[in-house]
Amino acid sequence: MSAEQQNNEEVTIDLLDLRSLFILIRKHIVSILIWMIGLGLIAYGISEYVLVPKYTASTQILVNRKTATADANQAYANQQADINAITTYKDIITSNVILKGASKYLANPVTLVKKATPAKKAVYKTNDNGTRTLVKKAVKAKPAVYKRESKSYSISPSELASAVSVTTRNSSQVFTLSATAETPAKAQAIANAVAKEFKEQIPKIMDVNNVTIVAKAAKGAKSFPKVSLITMVCVLAGLIISLLIIIIKDLSDTTVREDTFMTNELGLTNLGEIAHITMPKDWTFTAKTAEKRGSSRRRV
Repeated sequence: MSAEQQNNEEVTIDLLDLRSLFILIRKHIVSILIWMIGLGLIAYGISEYVLVPKYTASTQILVNRKTATADANQAYANQQADINAITTYKDIITSNVILKGASKYLANPVTLVKKATPAKKAVYKTNDNGTRTLVKKAVKAKPAVYKRESKSYSISPSELASAVSVTTRNSSQVFTLSATAETPAKAQAIANAVAKEFKEQIPKIMDVNNVTIVAKAAKGAKSFPKVSLITMVCVLAGLIISLLIIIIKDLSDTTVREDTFMTNELGLTNLGEIAHITMPKDWTFTAKTAEKRGSSRRRV
């Protein structure tokens, strides 16, 4: 057999296989659709109503040194040093020093707006004639004014460590602090609390004097589960599973459906075909009927 004939035969076999597969799919299209729709609905129901949703809020932080210099090379070197230090900042943010302070702040998230004013007595001046003149009025004591930033949350430092993550971009001095929680407000509170604590503590830890929170965290967006993605994956899984079951079932079926299989594949000789006989519905087989059929055969 030449190479061209062999290639033609392979192409013919491939086309026959594809045609058989197409016929098989068309024959079981209903069961394939049931598998796809069924798994898709199950995945949608579980991801939408069973799985606990997670929400993620993010804030952006810029850390650099306020070192004014006219030398362009020195300025570039300082910038690169700030970028390289971001890895250190990431480790500091997830350290116990920062997370412990953030945990304490989340338990009572208040910010001092105005310091307390102590009470002061009035000041008088005694004149030459013995009278007293008011120089300064008395001042009443005023309590400190605090502003509540958010709802209180009881979160341990270890829980914060698993909820917080830091991502960076190449050649950027800005890094993103993300927090994940069960509600959008809680995710927002965690992200802002950790960023606030980092801004207050980093000058004491490192020689850094300029920390800017570029963008405060807004209410968290749903990050898990991704219902549409999970549903599409399960629909595709239903298609693959149904096809595998149909193909395996078809390959394991040893039923002979055509007489050509006996002659071509097994090399047997076709001696004839037995027609299907349809008997009347009211026909019954009895001993008298058998005797009558036997006598009729003897006469013949």
